[in-house]
Formats: sequence, structure tokens, C-alpha cells
Amino acid sequence: MSDKSFTFLSKNISSKKFINLLESIYEHSPWVPERLLSKQGIGIKTKRELQIQMKQIVDDASKIEKLNLIRAHPELGNKIQKTKKLTKFSQEEQKSVGLDQCTEEEFKILTNLNKEYKSKFEFPFIIAVKGLSKNYIIENMKKRVENKQEEEFQTAISEIHKIAKLRINDLIY
Repeated sequence: MSDKSFTFLSKNISSKKFINLLESIYEHSPWVPERLLSKQGIGIKTKRELQIQMKQIVDDASKIEKLNLIRAHPELGNKIQKTKKLTKFSQEEQKSVGLDQCTEEEFKILTNLNKEYKSKFEFPFIIAVKGLSKNYIIENMKKRVENKQEEEFQTAISEIHKIAKLRINDLIY
């Protein structure tokens, strides 16, 4: 989809509709489009411009806001979690790499890694899954659980930005 289709933001759109449309770009964090609206208005004309502006808002956020943003993301491959908690984007992203159809062994590995990771860092493992395999994700989790707290915090934010960029590119209005 080209950026031309995104010029609707320069038209008359209500604040509520603007926020509803964009609040899932950064998982369950309506404060990002709310700040964008108050800072930029709704004159954004391209997806690239939207991505840059939203990224800047997150980068400028406080550490606690960033931590809450990280914590708003679901655990990967968790069959137990209710799909109501997942944004449409998260459901599709996890399905695209087969995380919704893990074998019992893969599910057990992911569950244990999720527990170990969350116990160490106090937030869920975050990775932009689009285009990755289950095996790659599991191996990445095994490596990243060994990281230091600040390194993993920054990696999580970086991965969230990748996810947001992919979601913006897929955004249809």
C-alpha cells in the first residue's frame, strides 16, 4: 500500500477516531496518539511521517511510561491468554509465525523461557515476529535472557519501534 492512501489524516477526522485508529500501533497505549494529536494535530500525510512522530513521542517518554508500554505487550506463544487481551495486530503477528499452534514441547519451552525472562526483567520478552520462525524466536529468547537489565530494556523498546513501523505500514483506513 502506498503512502498516498494515508492522506486521510489531513482531512477532518475526529480526535476519538484518530486515537481509536492508532492506539494499537503501540500496544494498548492510547497516550501515544493522544500526544501526537496534541503535538502535531492531524495534519500528518504519510505513514513514514506518522512512524517518525510516534517513535519520537515514545523516545521522549519517561522511563516508567516506556516500562508500562513494554509491559502492555503479551507474552509470545502463551496459549492460555485470552485473545481479548491481544490487539488484532498481536493476534495476527503471532499467528503469522505459528505461535498459536506450538507443539506441546515448543509451548513448554516458550512457557519456561517466558517465566525466566519475566522473572529476571519484570516485563515480557518483545520481538518483532513478522518474518521470523518459531525456532529463531526461541533461540533469540535463550540468548536475550542472558542480557543485562538496561540492555534488554533498550532492546525491548527498539523491537517495539520495529513492531510499530510494521503495523503502520499495514494500516488500512
